[in-house]
Amino acid sequence: MGDSVILYSYWRSSCAYRVRIALHWKGIEYEYRAVDLNAGADAGQFAGEYRALNPSTEVPTLCIDGQVLAQSVAICEYLEETHRGRGVSLFPTDAVARAQVRRAVELINSGIQPLQNARVVKRVRELAGAGAQAEWTKEWIRFGLQALETVVARSWQGGPYCFGTEVTMADVFLMPQAYSSERFGVSMTDYPTLNRIVQNLHKLPAFAAAHPDRQPDAPRPGA
Repeated sequence: MGDSVILYSYWRSSCAYRVRIALHWKGIEYEYRAVDLNAGADAGQFAGEYRALNPSTEVPTLCIDGQVLAQSVAICEYLEETHRGRGVSLFPTDAVARAQVRRAVELINSGIQPLQNARVVKRVRELAGAGAQAEWTKEWIRFGLQALETVVARSWQGGPYCFGTEVTMADVFLMPQAYSSERFGVSMTDYPTLNRIVQNLHKLPAFAAAHPDRQPDAPRPGA
């Protein structure tokens, strides 16, 4: 593994998207290795080599500093703790403010994303049909986003981002969720505070570089 940094990612995975943002924000160069989540049995995420790296057969997986890390929250916190001098810190110094950021992160990570996870969506579709699955997924995304909208709006300090004038881990998690929400048919315009923040985040180079459409395994127009 050496000194190289390797990210195993899938272009449309919101969890991998979070880690890409954090890596770009910290200015950490990395090698992108695509993991096809649609490859089927014994390939992509289920291939033996990848399963050995990440037994949960999920993305992202990050190889860094001689370690193999998985789960986006754990990876992003590791990058924050080990690369404090690179980029602006993603957590405030104040303990209460840090707790608020982590609350927003978990509203997305624990409250919304698991219910739009590809495995969950696939199983609900099998049990209830495509139409019921689509409505079920949108219902839970809307529920989570409304809670997040309320939390962020109450804490909003007038800056361009979730918790003021500095990007935090909450922003790193919000952007991928906004992308996924739109993909599942939930418009971010229904959540004005979050939508305003997302528009500001789009302007940041680190966030733009991490966008799914800019990844090497993203489908190309006309391909």
